Amino acid sequence: MRRAPTRLRGKPTWLINKISLHAQRLIAEAVAPLDARAYHFALLAALEEYGPASQAALGHRCAIDRSDMVAMVNELAEQGLAVRSPDPEDRRRNVITITPAGRRRLAELDAALAEAQDRLLAPLSEAERGRLADLLGRVLDHHTPP
Repeated sequence: MRRAPTRLRGKPTWLINKISLHAQRLIAEAVAPLDARAYHFALLAALEEYGPASQAALGHRCAIDRSDMVAMVNELAEQGLAVRSPDPEDRRRNVITITPAGRRRLAELDAALAEAQDRLLAPLSEAERGRLADLLGRVLDHHTPP
């Protein structure tokens, strides 16, 4: 970072990109021993927090493209972390529900990701981490359609 041109170091977009790449690597390393991917955490967290959902609603909530959702839900189902069942209100649609094994995996992923967060944000105090999350959340909310 210190070798990067000053013009780059002063650009939040460049900084966010570089940190994002590092964060993705840390997250992948953290969840790999659990035979998981980062999106497993997102999907399981959404199912736990909001309850059963259609694949479309789940994908929308987690900002995952519909075309990727089938394969992702298949992975969760194959690992016994979620079940897919027909929607009683619309038999053409499936509802995804987290299983007890999915709740246990979510807790494991939570712990693994907390360690990755700590590694990434080690130079920041707890207050700074909270402020950073707030600021990034505001930027993201501004650029996310309702």
